[in-house]
Amino acid sequence: MLLEKINSPEDLKTFSLPQLTDLAEEIRPYITDIISKTGGHLSSNLGVVELSIALHYVFNTPEDKIIWDVGHQCYTHKILTGRRDRFETIRQDGGLSGFPSKEESPYDVFDTGHASNSISIAVGLAESKKKTHDNHKIIALIGDGSLTGGMSFEALNHAGHLKSDIIVILNDNEMSISKNIGALSSYLNRIMTGEFISNLR
Repeated sequence: MLLEKINSPEDLKTFSLPQLTDLAEEIRPYITDIISKTGGHLSSNLGVVELSIALHYVFNTPEDKIIWDVGHQCYTHKILTGRRDRFETIRQDGGLSGFPSKEESPYDVFDTGHASNSISIAVGLAESKKKTHDNHKIIALIGDGSLTGGMSFEALNHAGHLKSDIIVILNDNEMSISKNIGALSSYLNRIMTGEFISNLR
């Protein structure tokens, strides 16, 4: 199994692209099997397996900083960052947290839940980076449900004003606990179902 060879994101970088696809197919049943016993967020994590693999394959974590806005989508991230052998303890007393946890790993940049704050955290980290003259990347992930939060708009506005050196990835999976409503949701839906995106898919 390829999954057994992953002890850090550096191991991913030795894989071919077809092997990364195979790895994703191994991770899904692995997560499903464990979460069926421990409880936890299943579908949201199954939806970001490839995204998590791609992030750790492309970026140089933990030097490059990944901030999860929807913190409960971090299961694959945890598996890829040296916690696979403890994953069966997730959400259990004394086990792994179901969310990113700074105390748990240097790969968890910030303790995040679901608060529309990944972009504002990224802006703060980018300002710190200016003062320390570092050149690492800062990546904020945000879902279509989180993007509707007011803090996200304030952070985007502030990032533009400061010309913050950040990367924002919108995970527009059209899934939330309750239906997304409003002009932004309608706009994103039109983009995702438009001819260009349909042809691209």
